[in-house]
Amino acid sequence: MPEDARKRASRRLKIAHGHLEAIVRMLDDPDAYCVDVLRQIKAVQGALSGAGEVVLRGHLEAHVATSHQRGDSIEIVEELMEALKYT
Repeated sequence: MPEDARKRASRRLKIAHGHLEAIVRMLDDPDAYCVDVLRQIKAVQGALSGAGEVVLRGHLEAHVATSHQRGDSIEIVEELMEALKYT
């Protein structure tokens, strides 16, 4: 994976981690407002989704786009179909 994609995905996952910690703290509070908890959960989902998109784009740029040059197009198509199951 390209270094830039690695750093961007890591940043997004750190954001998700922070939101997740906030959710746990909120749930420890008996007065936590349900809608605030749901908002934080949605933020985690968004950050995870964004990280997944960054990783997929990195894979496309680093491996799929160059597969024909390496002569492994068939294998890359199979690998890409597998990767798309996780998006």
